[in-house]
Amino acid sequence: MTLLDKDGVQLTVDGDIATVTLANAAKRNAQSPAMWRALAEAGSLLPGNVRIAVLRGAGKSFSAGLDRQAFTPEGFDGEPSFIDLARGSDDALDGTIAEYQEAFTWWRRNDLVSIAAVQGHAIGAGFQLALACDLRVVAQDAQFAMRETSLGLVPDLTGTHPLVGLVGYARALEICATGRFVHADEAARIGLANLVVPGDELDAAVSDLAAALVAPPRDAVIETKALLAGAAGRTYEEQRRAERAAQARRLRDLAGVGD
Repeated sequence: MTLLDKDGVQLTVDGDIATVTLANAAKRNAQSPAMWRALAEAGSLLPGNVRIAVLRGAGKSFSAGLDRQAFTPEGFDGEPSFIDLARGSDDALDGTIAEYQEAFTWWRRNDLVSIAAVQGHAIGAGFQLALACDLRVVAQDAQFAMRETSLGLVPDLTGTHPLVGLVGYARALEICATGRFVHADEAARIGLANLVVPGDELDAAVSDLAAALVAPPRDAVIETKALLAGAAGRTYEEQRRAERAAQARRLRDLAGVGD
């Protein structure tokens, strides 16, 4: 069932698995504000029964990053150019960037698990979109790069927090500051990729992972994800208490006993 098909974004749902496809292969799925709004809309359209959200890019590349038209004086039709945004007030600029970020935030909701299926280039905004997901399955030809600094910018589409969490501060700084490519084998070695497979096996590998993730009871996965997602911000004792509270909820639920 197709729920959305606009501005280079397609959303289809098959049972408890949703697939969001970046569908502008001719431009290597380069991103624009219109695409970001469509991605945010896709998140709001997910039916309540969806447990898995798969994010993929059509064609040879996952996403080549921000469409360079954004840096031209005219920008995109019907959109303020980045030059116009820079000339606005601090509050207006902050609000616009916050709106753009909405395309990247919903993938880590506790009620679903998101998987990025990455082939070819995942550059800049494309890298950050892959980082927005919980898990990354990548083809052997995948190449990640954070190129914002080469443009005199910083990564601002929510990618810095998960990157540091995955690879640590020092390596994250080196990757971002140099803008170098991280190839698939290195991505697996440093924790960026959960799995690396040949390109022609990418879809099958993602399908197998999705099937494994929907096998356990949904509430147990939701509680476990919430525990793990919050662990970095808790002390050891706080995490112990969180585990006990979560387990108490599960046991009561399984026993049919109210809180």
